[in-house]
This record gives sequence, C-alpha cells and structure tokens, in this order.
Amino acid sequence: MFAGSVMNRSNLAINADRLWADLMQTALIGGTAKGGIRRLTLTDEDRQVRDWFCGECRALGCEVTIDEVGNIFAVRPGLRSDLAPVAIGSHLDTQPTGGKFDGVLGVLAGLECLRTVHEAGYRTNAPLMLVNWTNEEGSRFAPAMLGSGVHAGVFDRAYADSRIDAEGQTFSAALDGIGYRGSVPVGQIPIGAMFELHIEQGPILEAEEKTIGVVTGVQAMRWYDIEIEGRESHAGSTPMALRADALTASAVLIQEIDAMARGLHDAVATVGTIAARPGSRNVIPGSVTMSLDLRHPRDADLDAMEQAVETALQDITGARGMSGAMTRIWTSPSVRFDEACIAAVRRAAASGGHAMRDIVSGAGHDAAYIARIAPTTMIFVPCAGGLSHNEAESATYADCAAGAEVLLQAVLDLDQRHADGL
Repeated sequence: MFAGSVMNRSNLAINADRLWADLMQTALIGGTAKGGIRRLTLTDEDRQVRDWFCGECRALGCEVTIDEVGNIFAVRPGLRSDLAPVAIGSHLDTQPTGGKFDGVLGVLAGLECLRTVHEAGYRTNAPLMLVNWTNEEGSRFAPAMLGSGVHAGVFDRAYADSRIDAEGQTFSAALDGIGYRGSVPVGQIPIGAMFELHIEQGPILEAEEKTIGVVTGVQAMRWYDIEIEGRESHAGSTPMALRADALTASAVLIQEIDAMARGLHDAVATVGTIAARPGSRNVIPGSVTMSLDLRHPRDADLDAMEQAVETALQDITGARGMSGAMTRIWTSPSVRFDEACIAAVRRAAASGGHAMRDIVSGAGHDAAYIARIAPTTMIFVPCAGGLSHNEAESATYADCAAGAEVLLQAVLDLDQRHADGL
C-alpha cells in the first residue's frame, strides 16, 4: 500500500489565515488606489509576482519548470513515476482594473494545498503540479487563455509570439523582456488531470446562498472584430441626408446586437471597445472598429447569433451606402468537464458540509482548453454581487478557505482513485 493511502487525508486542512495573507500580499504587486490590481501579463508587475510564486514553490522543494510561452509548472514528486501529475492551475495576470481574486485565488489556493501536504509529510501517488498559465485574461494580448491554449495545441508558439499589444509590442518581445521564456517545448509537460478554483464572476452562488459551485462545463464563446467604412466629411456643411456616418451606423448595430441577445435565452453579447476615426469633433466619422464578444451554452445557438449579427451589419451598412466586415478572431466551443473530476469535487464539498450546486461557467478559463487534453473540472466560490473584472471585486475569507479545502480534498480523492484503478 502506498504511503499516501495509509494516512487519513480527511485530516489534512489548509491554513486559511496563510491563504488570505498571500492574497493580500500579492495584491500589493500592481495594486491600485481603489483596492484592485493592475497586473497585465508580461509586464514588470507580472514578473514580480512570478518571481514571488517561483520562490514560494522552490521553498517547498518543488521542481519549477518554465515552457517557451512562459507557463510555469511547479511539481512536487509523488510515489509513482508512472502516473502523470494531478495539476492545480489558474493565472496571476489581471485586467487593467482587476480585482484581488480573479485567477490569483486558484494559484494561491493551489500553493496552499502544496504547503499543506508538504508540512504533513503526505505523499500523493501521482506528482502534484501547480501551474501559472500565461496571458489568461487576454487584456494585453488577444486572445485570452493564450498560454493554456498553446499547451493544449489550440495555438502554436509562433502564433503566440506574434500577438501585438496596443502599443505595438509583440508577445515575444514582452516575454523575453521579463526573462520568463523557458526552454521546455510547449505541450511537453504531461497532465493527468487538472482542477481550477475560481470565483464565480457571476451572482448565482451568492443569490442562492451556496458556498461551492460544482462546475460542469463552460459555455461557448467567440470574439470578433467589426469594421464599418463610411465617408469622412465636414460636420457643418454636410446635410444629414447625405452623410455616411460610420459611428451612427455602429450605434444602430450595437442596439441590434443588444436586442438580439436579450431575445435569446441564456445568450450574452458585449461590445467592449469602439474607436471612431479620424477622431475630430467637427469631422463626421468615416470609419469605426469595434469588438464583439458573443456567448451561449450551446454552439448551435452561438452559430445563430453570429449569423444574426452578420446580417444586421450588412443590412445597416448597405442601407447607408457603407461597407461592413466582421472577422472572428477567437472561438472556444462549449466544454463538458470530466465526470470523475466533477464527482471528486462533489464528494469533497459534501464531506466538508458545504452547500453546493451544479453550475456552468459563463466566463472562459484555462480549464476549458486543458479539458481538451486531460480530465479537468473547476470549483467556484461566490463573489460579492457577482462583480468581477473590477477593482471592487470581493470574496470572503470563509468562502476562499472553503474553496481551497474542497480543492485539496478533491485533488487527493482523485489521486487515490486513479492509483487504485477506479
């Protein structure tokens, strides 16, 4: 019998005070005046938190490996070399006005799990691996979940390296600039299973007074760039009937998109950025570029949403003597998580006496890509008002602790069942 199986793993408990202290300490790296975090991927702030993370993992005796796109893998050896690591993963980068919990909770809770088993001398059968995925947010380099996507074979390294931020810097140059380009080829680190703890980023758990969301999958999502070409002309001397105002056309399109999403159950649509050119107050805008984010739990309904927007774009621009183009720049199909991993989360939540419910993630996460190559699931905990991607993002000490406990017990549960051939 393996050493990991003779110890009572249910007696292992994370240190909630230490987890909370780590959350507050790392929040100072890129901390904002409003209490949030601005820690864009591959910036100096990202380098600082990566340095801290690697130092903490090495202090536990973990072997830290970095791949060619900056994904960081910290491995604690197991008793059996024939088993691929059970991974815990999320991200340390944030939105420009991000909060203290999005992504970082999953990484720091994973670190706390490693500390807990290390201090207890508990040996898992498979190695345990903690992962920080690069550029999950996609706020500096689009698309989102880039590091996990490269690892899963969705993107190749050349594609990642060629991404460009708003200032014209490439992903490649930024990665090299902070010194976090590793030598391990992308996709070469094996993953036996992965768990990701995250705040819900929605209001359901809080509204239903549930502590744990057992995440069964992720809804489908797509990103688009839309361009509308009209005609620049003088604001004072061009009659309304003779204008080809690209900004006005985009406003009508945005209204159509909003109405379409409101009329379809479970659909969401967001125009997050818009730029009108030439950007002078007395020149009618001749061109507009805008972003579009479409999401739905079912791929077929997302197809219909995409076609509806494309039709509306052509109808609106055509009626005004203008042209429009819609380019899909990223897609993530709907994901169903692994049943064995989901069951491990349910058992862990039940054993801890936590109120729980099944839930589908409305947001994209690294787990969605890793699910393509390994058994994967997620655990959600509530966030105040469902607010995320906001400096006011908030989660309670108790909920973070509960999520970390469920994470630890689910990982140990799956590890033992895999070792026993269940």
